[in-house]
Amino acid sequence: MYAIIETGGKQVRVEVGSKIYVEKLDAEVGAKITLDKVLLIGDKALKVGNPYIEGAKVTAKVEKQGKSKKIRVFKYKAKANEHKTIGHRQPYTCLVIEAINA
Repeated sequence: MYAIIETGGKQVRVEVGSKIYVEKLDAEVGAKITLDKVLLIGDKALKVGNPYIEGAKVTAKVEKQGKSKKIRVFKYKAKANEHKTIGHRQPYTCLVIEAINA
């Protein structure tokens, strides 16, 4: 059984036991969270929401909170002697999917 959920403005395909990295969620490590924006559930029969499936939930456990690798951004304007280097590290939450309730 698999499901497609929406979190952080993105859609993610999940299965029980899978590990996913999503936009930072406000939860502590070890906490269980419920994701209720389920778009599709695939089993023997396919359930499609409009836009979400009512009553469907995905339960996940927060494995860790972290930051991804640093991205270096270089801004440059020709002939103006203007250049600037900045960096960005996007925070993320690692989830382990425990159950899909249809």
